[in-house]
Parts: sequence; structure tokens; C-alpha cells
Amino acid sequence: MRTRRTRRLIGCGLLALALGLSVPAVATADDAPPPATPGDLALVTMNGGGTAAGRAEAPELVAEQDAVLTAVGASAPVYRWTTALNGFAVRLTEAQLAALANQPGVASVEADSIRPMAGRTSFAAVRGAAASPRLRGGAGVVIGVVDSGIAPESPAFAEVPGLGADPEGFAGACAEGDGWGADDCTRKIVGARWYVDGFGADRVRSSESLSPRDALGHGTQVSSVAAGNAGVSVRVDDRDAGFFGGVAPQARVAAYKACWGAPDPADDGCSTADVVSAVDAAVADGVDVLSLALAGGELIDTLQVALLGAAEADVVVIGASGNTGASAYAAHPAPWVTTVGAAVGRMSRGRVVLPGGRSWDGGGRPATVRGRAVLAQDAAAPGASRRAAAQCRLGALDSRLVADRVVVCQRGTIGRIDKSESVAQAGGRAMVLVNRRPGSVTADLHSVPTVHLSASAGRTFSRWVSRHPGTRVTVSRVAGDPGTRRTARWSAAGDPRGTSVKPDAVADGDAVLGALPQSTGRTWGVFSGSSAATAHASGLAALVLGEHPDRSASVVRSLLATSARPIPGSSVLEQGAGALPSRAPTAHLALEVAPEQWRRAMRRHSLATLNTTSLLMPARQRRAVRTVTNIGTRPEYFSVTTRGFTSHRVRVQPLAVRLAPGESADFTITVSGPTAPGRLDDGMLVWLGARGGVTRVPVALTR
Repeated sequence: MRTRRTRRLIGCGLLALALGLSVPAVATADDAPPPATPGDLALVTMNGGGTAAGRAEAPELVAEQDAVLTAVGASAPVYRWTTALNGFAVRLTEAQLAALANQPGVASVEADSIRPMAGRTSFAAVRGAAASPRLRGGAGVVIGVVDSGIAPESPAFAEVPGLGADPEGFAGACAEGDGWGADDCTRKIVGARWYVDGFGADRVRSSESLSPRDALGHGTQVSSVAAGNAGVSVRVDDRDAGFFGGVAPQARVAAYKACWGAPDPADDGCSTADVVSAVDAAVADGVDVLSLALAGGELIDTLQVALLGAAEADVVVIGASGNTGASAYAAHPAPWVTTVGAAVGRMSRGRVVLPGGRSWDGGGRPATVRGRAVLAQDAAAPGASRRAAAQCRLGALDSRLVADRVVVCQRGTIGRIDKSESVAQAGGRAMVLVNRRPGSVTADLHSVPTVHLSASAGRTFSRWVSRHPGTRVTVSRVAGDPGTRRTARWSAAGDPRGTSVKPDAVADGDAVLGALPQSTGRTWGVFSGSSAATAHASGLAALVLGEHPDRSASVVRSLLATSARPIPGSSVLEQGAGALPSRAPTAHLALEVAPEQWRRAMRRHSLATLNTTSLLMPARQRRAVRTVTNIGTRPEYFSVTTRGFTSHRVRVQPLAVRLAPGESADFTITVSGPTAPGRLDDGMLVWLGARGGVTRVPVALTR
């Protein structure tokens, strides 16, 4: 990575000296980030941006910050930022806050906040084969994971032969702490730091470790999916469950712990001050990919500006869209962040078959089991209510009525995995889990063979079992097509008033297998959410850089976002360009944005005009221009078509170009059609290369 690191330091050091601008608001004033209040931690951003070259300009920035702190009579800051961002976090009185507003050089003041992690971990008993591993990819690349830490004891992060070339230019440290020593960093875990002053060390749960060590499991799972070793044997409860491998198994991990567990799990999360500090350190350390599987924030706030510093430093930045569904727009709205949403439906499928052949499919990975079916509510243990039994709560099932049976359990109250554990403890042979209301079905790793049915299928199947008690049914895994992929309803969609299409793409975010810390009681489990999708995208970025170390972050971002395949039935504001591939993109076209253009466009409030990999065009806009570049090694013809638009005519000129290696060409998009308010028409511009490769540019016409 030496060539990328050198370019990163030179280019971004000049930016810091030249830009000198305030942080502009992309949203309206009413939508601005929360203002700081007296006594709370205030995040203060100074003009001038971060240095991104790191230490050379840091003393000058510290002097500027000290001048402001002295002028308002503030005490020493909790954090200083001098690399991705020029700023600091400090606690101020009401008078000091008022004085700060009049200080020259202060661009913005924002209140610290707690952001949720964008995934849910299931401490599952693993059954069935894990995903087959990729054996190589990502050598020499460092993925910085800002999350809840990492479990160095996991075999997913063992220092094994075959890791390939060590990263060049990475200068990260291994910060010690509770239960973590310098020798916990290896050739696989090449750096580890932790930040808790924003969240508060006095607010963490007793099982937490004030160190980079992961106590929650979320960071370990994200890191393992992105860069876990290949061919790792998955063994749980003295049973073999196949083999595991991350997307980029030769990539290295640098863990930046900024997310913490609280006594009440509802209060778990990541202080923005801690996260920005982690981002600042990761850029200074020289990571190649920066993964943030945490949500919160629909605006260009302090974190997004810090991530701009990372993008200017030639770091590929990947962020989770969040799991808020329709209640909030996608997080990480900045166009320099590759924002990833979640897709579901590509999970393993299970089937329940009745005598005579009638069947229902759902989520699951069960071994074939045949047994007599029983409704759980009809098998209540003495003293247990029918409702408790119906939900298969622990201890609510009568083993005399459940033994060797296929038990029909209702979803609700307790975790899905806990229900299968209850069935297993009562001697049940298999479980059919049925939704009580509309919702997703999953392929969790259960304690007994399980098929998870939708509400409609579950009602029909349950009625049949009620009318035919004791009849034998068969539970089995579906061969062939693993199911229809779709965008998760809970995956946050983009803002139609934004500057670019968000999310940029989606990836698998349902029941994804990952490693867990031993302290959780399990060494493997599944997790769901846009965090799992973000981990996948981060691994793909490492694969690209492992194969092409000289490619810029802008090119990598373009290759990722434009390699996705559309999901039928989802708008581009729900899926971006579509579902990301499982392998490194191979297309030869890219839409590049030079690092200095981001901040210049922010100053001019013209982010929407940049050469991004998507177009979000309001009614007043009828024309847009983008530029494609041949990043291949040979001359090539490329042709473009438009697909998917239903009520507008979208034309592209020229329709074909011949480009030599490194050569670029502009193309113009012209839209004609209705402008009725409240309507969305969307589609894709699809570029096809003569040597293969497909480049998809999503377009949202918001009317």
C-alpha cells in the first residue's frame, strides 16, 4: 500500500492548508444537528478541515484550538482532532458556549450524541454447514473497523500462514487496557485503540473491558465477515458445522473500539465524540478501508465532515444505512461515503411438506426430519399457560407431549433461537416457527432443524395441524435456488430531497454468520442488520485494493457502487444500484471524483453536480452530465442503455464511446416527462463493455 499512502499524505496535506472553509449545511436550518447545551460534551469543528497528512500540521492546529479555548475560558478538551478533522470535544458552561459563537475560526458546534450499532447479534447454537470460504484476497490491505472492539482469541483472527504481504505505510498502535496487552496485536490484528470518554467509563456495564477487547460481539462479527481467516472450522457444542471465511481473508484488521455496552442494553451505542476520535486516529494510522457499521445521523454533521477528511486522505469509507425502516432516512448521507443497506431473502430455505405433497417454504437450513406435528399451545407443561407454551418459552413445554415431535411455535416475546432451544430441551425433533403478523422470515442457526414461515403460510399450516393432530410432516432444506432476494423493509431508505441516491447499494443483512468473543458464551453466531451488509462491502473494497493497490478510493467506491445488480420491486432510494456481488468487481469503467472537489462543492452548495455514481434529479432539473473513465489496460468500446423508467423519457448522449486506457468521456442525461409533485420515477443507466463488465448508474427522478 506504499503508493496509495504516499499520494494520500501529499495530496491531503495541501488540501488542509488551502481550503480554509466553514462546514456548510446541506439540510435546512430546521434540520441542523442538535446544538450543544451547557455541561454536555460539545463537538467543535474549526475552519480549515483536517490535515489528513497527520503530524506535520498538528502543532499549528493545536495552537489554533488552544487560542479558541483560552478566549472562552474553557478547560482542557476531552479530545482533539488534527487529522481527519480540525476540532475538539469539550465541556462548556452556558457563558462559554455563548462566547464560542463569536470566535473566529469556529465552523460549527454540535452536541455529542449516542448512535446505535446497525445490527443485532443472536447468540445461536450453530447447526448446519457454514458458508464456503474464499481462500485468498485482500493481502496487504488494512480494514479499520470502528465498532465495539475485537476478540483476538477467535480463530478468525489467528496469525496463520498464507496471510500474504504485510501492509506498507500502516502506522497504527496497539493500545493496552483491561485484559489486553501489546501481544494481542499480531500480523492479522495489526492495530487496536479504544475511546470511551464520550460515552463515559462510568456508564459501561460491568462485563465491559476498558480496552480494545470486544464484550458485545458486534465488532467481532463485523470484522470476521469483512476479513476473517479462510477455512476456519466452525465447531459449537462439540459439533462440526462446516467452515468459515471472511470476504477478504488475507486482509488485516485494525480495531477502533468506540461502541460500548451499558447496564441496560437499550442504552448500548457509540458516542459521536468517540467515533470521530476513532476516525481521526484511523486516518492518521493509514488504514485503507474504514468500516462504520453504526447508524444515526441523516445530515452532514461532525462525523460526516470527519469522514470527508478520510475520503480526502484516499481512504475507502463504508457506512451502514441503519435499520430504521420508514421512520428515518438512511444514515451517512454524504456522497463520499459508500452507504450500504440490507437485503434479505438470500438465506437458506426450508420446506414443510404434508402427506400428499402440499408444502410451504420459509427461512431455514434444516436437515431432513419426519415426525408427528403438534401445536405448542397444545403441549403446555403443568403450570404453564397456553400462551407461554404457544411461544415456546423456556420451561413452558411438556416433554411428554413434545418428545420426537415437530413443534409449531409462534413468534414473539423471546428470541427465535431461544424457542428452538426450548423445543430441544423438551425433546422435540424439529420446529416450525410461524409469524403472527407480517414480517421477515430468517434462516437462523437453530438448536433443532427449523423452518420459519410467514404469517399467511403459518396460519394455514397451523390450521391444518389443528385439524389433523398427530399427522406426520416432513421438514427439509430446499435444494437449488436459495430464495428471492429483496430489500429489507427495516433497511433505511434515502432522502428524496438529498444530494445523491442513498443507500449506494445493499448486501446480505439477514442471519449472517460471524465469530463471537468467548465471553459471550458462544464462539459463533448469526447477526442481522445493515452492519452485516457493511462488513460485506468493506471486504469487497479490500479485495479490489488487494488486486490493484494503486487504485484510488474514488475508483474503488465507483467499482463497488456500480457493480451491484438491481433487485426487482425495490426503488433506487431503497437499494441504490442493487445487491452487491460476492466477488471483486471486474468492470473497466469508473466515475471518479478528485479529493479536492468534495470540499469545493460543499462551499458552493453543489454536491449534486459532482461526478458521483448516481443521479438524484428533482423536477426542476432536466439535464445532468457525468464522466466515465476507462480504468482497464486496453482500449475498449462501451455502450449505454436506459432501463426501468416508466413515466419519463431518459436519453443519454453519446450512446457509445471508445476509450483508451486512462481516457475519459462526458455523457449527458436528458429527462422529459411529467413533473407531478410527490412522484418518483427511477431506473438505471447501464454501461456495457466490449470486454465484459457491467456498470450501473442508478437514477431517481423525484417529482
